[in-house]
Amino acid sequence: MLVLCDGRFPAGGHAHSGGVEAAVKAGRVRDADDLAAFCRGRLHTTGLTAAGLAAAAALGHDPVVLDAAADARTPSPALRATSRKLGRQLMRAARAAWPAPGLDALAAAFPRGAHQPVVLGSAARAAGLGPEDAAHCAAYEAVGGAATAAVRLLSLDPFRATAVLARLAPEMDQVAAAAAAAARRGVDDLPAASAPLLDIWAEQHAAWPVRLFAS
Repeated sequence: MLVLCDGRFPAGGHAHSGGVEAAVKAGRVRDADDLAAFCRGRLHTTGLTAAGLAAAAALGHDPVVLDAAADARTPSPALRATSRKLGRQLMRAARAAWPAPGLDALAAAFPRGAHQPVVLGSAARAAGLGPEDAAHCAAYEAVGGAATAAVRLLSLDPFRATAVLARLAPEMDQVAAAAAAAARRGVDDLPAASAPLLDIWAEQHAAWPVRLFAS
């Protein structure tokens, strides 16, 4: 789990801000307090949804069905494209680290990339991890990348950004537990929490001629 969550794992996440770049430009994130509020909102919406999908994939639910569920939960075309690109990059790294027939089958079914949370959960399963582990990875990714991006975008003190993540740890645990419990009930019970402003910002960000992050 530590390897899968490591920011140095070559899955491409470092090139994406999780919506922070657009939030900074909109004046919604200006300091560590704003970042904490942004990350908390992201964790309990898109983070919860991603954690549920990852936990379900780790449990062995049909990844094709889960990919369709992820598509339905991602209304923004820009975010759908980003999720599939990140899924494709994560798949390459996961197949090198934890070769498994399940990953090979998923890669063959989605040559242009399955959604990132589905690949994340499938990679966790290949690595011998359980649904709670996969959900924790997804929950951490939902806020970790945003905090790192804020450091670069705002010249934010990295110690304060790390403190934001540390203080969110109990909520990450709660989100991961809720996501894993939902995954055990079945695909129809997976979370579908949304953050419409993140969707709007993603579409605006995709049209920017100059940007620091890919999304």
